[in-house]
Amino acid sequence: MNPIGINTWVWSSPPTDALMAEAAPKAKEMGFDLLELPVENPGDWDPARVADLLSSLGLRASLCAAMAPGRDLTEPSLVETTQGYLRWCIDALAACGGGTVAGPLYTPVGDTPMWSASERAAALGRLVENLKPLADYAGERGVTLAVEPLNRFETSVLNTAAQTMEVVSKVDHPALGVLLDSFHMNVEEKDQAAAIRLVGSKLVHFHACGNDRGAPGQDHIAWGDIRDALGEVGYGGALVIESFTPGNESIAKAAAIWRPLAESQDGLARDGLAFLRGLGFGGIRV
Repeated sequence: MNPIGINTWVWSSPPTDALMAEAAPKAKEMGFDLLELPVENPGDWDPARVADLLSSLGLRASLCAAMAPGRDLTEPSLVETTQGYLRWCIDALAACGGGTVAGPLYTPVGDTPMWSASERAAALGRLVENLKPLADYAGERGVTLAVEPLNRFETSVLNTAAQTMEVVSKVDHPALGVLLDSFHMNVEEKDQAAAIRLVGSKLVHFHACGNDRGAPGQDHIAWGDIRDALGEVGYGGALVIESFTPGNESIAKAAAIWRPLAESQDGLARDGLAFLRGLGFGGIRV
């Protein structure tokens, strides 16, 4: 069965050793199989310490990259520092036992360039070339990168599964795949199940969120169709609940979170987990 995870952004930001020490036992007690570790800035949390914590609890890990201003694989002047940031993320997750480094691994969230067709082609060409060494680096460390399309209000670079597959297919590396997020797909995809089938075996991570970015299940998303499509493509990865609070200042602004999405964040986590388990997900494959 697919592991069910939760991102620590559900509770607070920035992620620190202190937050991990609180969030990891809570996630375990609730019944989650995996904890998703955001990296807003390298050094916010100690990979060795978090690795020991997760190991003691029997939790898996994935990592969510935060593409803040200044992190851009399409802008030549920013490529070196952006690759350095993503290499730190890869090393941090490798220290925690491998898994998936996921997110919009291309340009800053909130950046919506109005490229001409030729400018777009050139920028995506640079993205492909700059992802290749990162995929090599990740693969050598037992980590997989997952590129996430975002909705049109957060980026103009990659909005759909089809656009993302164009980039991933050109990189053509076993350590590079796709992250699909039900919240973003609800905006951009005409058929979420069809988008999952299009990505197929390249789907390596999945964010399960309500259409308002709250708990999955308390919304209008066709979760039964999503479950069936994930089964059809043989998806064996995690389903991670990713949400935020208005108090997560910089992250909340980037994600346009202006109000609470549940009566409590613990309630959001518990309700989302119960719904996903009810769909038949959960547990760690052996």
